[in-house]
Amino acid sequence: MLLQVVSPERMLVDEHVTEAQIPALDGYIGAMPGHAPLLSALMPGGVLSYKAGGKDETVAVYGGFVQILPDRVRVLADSAQPGREIDAAKARERLAKAQAAVEQQGAAVTDDAREEIVRAQAAVDAAAK
Repeated sequence: MLLQVVSPERMLVDEHVTEAQIPALDGYIGAMPGHAPLLSALMPGGVLSYKAGGKDETVAVYGGFVQILPDRVRVLADSAQPGREIDAAKARERLAKAQAAVEQQGAAVTDDAREEIVRAQAAVDAAAK
């Protein structure tokens, strides 16, 4: 099936894959050729993984929508980064800073601070796979 992952900046993936794991809002969805049609929002931070040409690939996805059809998967991401382009050390540093900021805020933690942790964790996970 064809997998297309697009962010406002660029087309990240446009290739035929044998399967994909998509971080939908309510959990991960496994998609293979012949999947029933589906439309879903994406997690604010998650890892999309797929198999193409015998290789496993990842993309950190930060919100957006997915459309699954029997012959294709289209991901319209608010923002995204291929796992191979993420500097793992910088991603871990970003996560540590986000966690420290939340600890300092205590009970007054903001939604933006929580979202930064989720996004940083997605980058760490995508870089590690």
